[in-house]
Amino acid sequence: MSAPFAATALIPLALLASAPVPASAAPAPPGTPAAPVSVVDADFDPATAFVPPAAISHAPDLVPYGSHVRVVVDRTVPGRTVLTLTAAGLAAGHAFPAHLHTGSCGADPAASGPHYQDVVDPVRPSTDPAYVNDRNELRLRLRTDHRGDGSTGTAVAWQPRPGEARSLVLHAGSPAGPHAAGDRAACVNLAP
Repeated sequence: MSAPFAATALIPLALLASAPVPASAAPAPPGTPAAPVSVVDADFDPATAFVPPAAISHAPDLVPYGSHVRVVVDRTVPGRTVLTLTAAGLAAGHAFPAHLHTGSCGADPAASGPHYQDVVDPVRPSTDPAYVNDRNELRLRLRTDHRGDGSTGTAVAWQPRPGEARSLVLHAGSPAGPHAAGDRAACVNLAP
């Protein structure tokens, strides 16, 4: 009785790949307004994982593989963005600076691009305090407890331009052993 089931369950992968993707499952085109509330709930994986991960650890000594992150971006109030970051299983007793970045996470930590700025500094890298500040960039500081768990949040009086704030990066902070404070320890791809 199980033989016919086993035979029908073995569908060649080539046939599955040609199936159409429903419009609701297709990624949004660039410039499409973001959902009012987006949530990313993921475990950190290496960038070399078989399936591209939603959350990448570039420093497993600070952000171990399998540790967990949840990012909620709330844009329900016009002209305002509230971001909440919760993590579990990171390095204990550590402070991670975190910022919105313009690029998506990738195997190269630099793939996440520069910090997202509401008013973009025409000079790169951006060092001018008129642009590099808490009003123009979305910044957080995640402090972990003795178990490596922590939660933080912030709000800014603007909403990111559609498709331009693609990731949230956790920087190594200090002290971070062999890592410089600004090193990108982990990256979370944000939902469109």
